[in-house]
Amino acid sequence: MNKTEKLNLIRETGVIAIMRAQSSDQLIAAADAIQRGGVRVIEVTMTTPGALEVIAEATRRYGQGVLFGAGTVLDPETARAAILAGAGFIVAPTLNLNVLALCQRYGVPVIPGCFTPTEMLTAWEAGADMIKLFPAEIGGPDLVKAILAPLPQLEIIPVGGVTLETAAEFIRKGAVALGVGSNLINQKLLDAGDMEELTRRAAAFIAEVKKGRGR
Repeated sequence: MNKTEKLNLIRETGVIAIMRAQSSDQLIAAADAIQRGGVRVIEVTMTTPGALEVIAEATRRYGQGVLFGAGTVLDPETARAAILAGAGFIVAPTLNLNVLALCQRYGVPVIPGCFTPTEMLTAWEAGADMIKLFPAEIGGPDLVKAILAPLPQLEIIPVGGVTLETAAEFIRKGAVALGVGSNLINQKLLDAGDMEELTRRAAAFIAEVKKGRGR
């Protein structure tokens, strides 16, 4: 996929699953499960043991079927390593302009973490493709609406505390997609091997996104 196709997949899917698996086997099994539920975009956090190897293996296995990215990227060195391992997009919890510049150089979508309108506009002007609103639970859906009023050009992805109860409202208030971690996938489910529950949760979040979009 090229950059435009990756961004369109994020928009169309509406959910980025944030995974912190303990092994590549767990991540692959979980990816199979949530893909069955309709989620085709997965962020592998760099806090995952052997994250680069996990991303490389997952990318080889799924090809164009699932878009894997790297999350919790704090510096350009890590971003470059992740891209070379096969990461299709880069997500950061903070705004680092050097990370944005590197991702632009390689033509890879980059989603920095911001909270204030000033941070978001700074990121957008520096080439951010989308903005990660983090932690979204503090301001809630109304914060998305408030920021988009003066800055409608932004594409905001709330992350942090997004639940089934708030998912549709975040979308209704203007979020382009949602980043969902433990409320979709967590270590307890992975250790239990409850893949049916992962599929159910993924489908439920997809349904909430469609509800928020009025579909």
